[in-house]
Amino acid sequence: MAVVRRLVTVADVTDDVVATDQVSVSARHEAELDDGSRVLLLDDRGWSSSACWSDSSVEGVRETTRVVVGPDAPSGDRSYEDMEADHWSSLQRILERQGVAVHASELRRLPHDVLLSRQLLARIVPDPGASG
Repeated sequence: MAVVRRLVTVADVTDDVVATDQVSVSARHEAELDDGSRVLLLDDRGWSSSACWSDSSVEGVRETTRVVVGPDAPSGDRSYEDMEADHWSSLQRILERQGVAVHASELRRLPHDVLLSRQLLARIVPDPGASG
């Protein structure tokens, strides 16, 4: 039986703003299994900012990316605890539909790494050898 080893979110530059300096990031959230394979959890997340890439930092992008993949902030009469429970239960159901048995409480305790694409890193940390 597959065991979930960690959560991984891959952050990339959003395709529709590649030609601009406006920060726009897509986030693909996955569960990495003990055999190294990954199972998709969420691919509909991301964020934009009016800030320029040159004003961004690797750690800032990582922090914001972790936030946008959940759990969501409370709204209405929902508490943060309610939103957290819903989030982890939802991820558990996604994994179960793909044949991976794991409890929501286990998912909550897993390490969560955010990996930045080469394209995104190039926006934050320009190549010093590039002419321009």
